[in-house]
Amino acid sequence: MRTQRRIERHQLPYYLKVFNRITDKPMGYIGNVSIDGMMLISQLPMLVGARFDMRLKIPGQDGQVHHIDFFATCQWSREDVNPGHYDSGFSLVVPPPEYVELVEALRYYFTFRPLAASA
Repeated sequence: MRTQRRIERHQLPYYLKVFNRITDKPMGYIGNVSIDGMMLISQLPMLVGARFDMRLKIPGQDGQVHHIDFFATCQWSREDVNPGHYDSGFSLVVPPPEYVELVEALRYYFTFRPLAASA
């Protein structure tokens, strides 16, 4: 019996590209993230049960591109509602601190906060 995921996810289609760390070829885009995992939107299905060496390339405020390298295991893969695309769920083996910081920054950025009361 399958249980529903209860981890809060934040939707990020087509903003953050994921690369194969070994070949530096694009794998797809992050669809959503959590501290322990992510969904990848790609043009090919991913091999369920396989561990992948992944890299995010994040533009920094200093104008440099910063890399976040991590290992992730594919938990599931299925065809997306858009033809020619696949959604795959990954769990991160050991999320590096930079990945955790990115997720927290994205959560802060995409969270609605009440406006401060004006005097």
